[in-house]
Amino acid sequence: MNEKEIAEIRRRFRPDKSNITHVRGCYVNEKREIVSEFDPSLALMSQEESEKFLAILKRTLSGTPGKHLIDLSFTTQQVVDSDEHRLLMALRGSALKDEAAVGEFFRRVIQGLALEGNYLILLAHDAYDVPYRSRDGETQADASSEVYSYILCSICPVKLTKPALSYHVHENQFHALGTDWVVSAPELGFLFPAFDDRSTNLYNSLYYTRDIAENHAEFVDAVFRSPVPMPAAAQKETFQSILGDTLAEDSRYEVVQAVHEQLCGMIEEHKAGRETEPLVISKGTVKCMLKSCGVADSHVATFDQQYDAAFGADTDLSPRNLVDAKQLELRTPDVTIHVNPEHSDLVETRVIDGKRYILIRADDGVEVNGVNVHIS
Repeated sequence: MNEKEIAEIRRRFRPDKSNITHVRGCYVNEKREIVSEFDPSLALMSQEESEKFLAILKRTLSGTPGKHLIDLSFTTQQVVDSDEHRLLMALRGSALKDEAAVGEFFRRVIQGLALEGNYLILLAHDAYDVPYRSRDGETQADASSEVYSYILCSICPVKLTKPALSYHVHENQFHALGTDWVVSAPELGFLFPAFDDRSTNLYNSLYYTRDIAENHAEFVDAVFRSPVPMPAAAQKETFQSILGDTLAEDSRYEVVQAVHEQLCGMIEEHKAGRETEPLVISKGTVKCMLKSCGVADSHVATFDQQYDAAFGADTDLSPRNLVDAKQLELRTPDVTIHVNPEHSDLVETRVIDGKRYILIRADDGVEVNGVNVHIS
């Protein structure tokens, strides 16, 4: 799913927009025991409570595609005949009214998910009458192309608040406020089926993880039985490691800076062009970058091999997962320097009298701990 399609579904999570009539919930304690199950009607809640539920569910569709929001795919065999796909279809087809299917889903999540502490599983079903959109992008609200029926799952940690003092208006006094269990923002969740090309795609699901360093692979295996991409943070660390290992003596500041600059340029160009499809690059694209920077063919070949071993030969990566487009970082054991990528030319490396230096051209004012200093 691209950003526009995700945003279109996100807009559904308002009381006046969605057809969500109730939310199935399962509260689980730290021992993986079910404390409570509930099925409240949103219509019978106060407006404040119903908006809270919808806001939590909506958070499961937040973040950056390819980083927090990941496309998961089922094989044809899974769609034709598999327990995992059949269960999701039963939840969707019954609008969460199939008690056996809901119970089995909760069981799978609890058995498969390794999440510390108490947590809440929320399930919602919605049917979206998708308005027709012409080629010029104009939406015709009175013309529908299909009804997109989907389920959304949010899994939220439930944490104990800290004791505090609270002001009581009527008494004009402060009193001790006891601890209570509070639902946090979703840690993970998913949308099924995917809304690809503004249409139902039973072969895909959109998976959400709040922490880009953790993809909860055990949950994905329990619910989807499908591989999950390497976490975004691990992709960046692995890419940097491969780059450093394979460049060897070619691992100069100018080479790394040039690769960073080209990746940032792709991100900026993609953003400026208002492209709807997620930006990805292939192994071949990175190899071309390295060659253009003067990296030896033998080192490019080594990069090729290590890339295949770490990611897979045909795996495309998002540049947003590989570099920080907002800064270029130089680090020594004792010093860390952050540079605006647009002005990375202000930094250079030199060897003077046998000692290695990082030189920063200081054309404008220089501050140390907020104090202007003069360089003479």
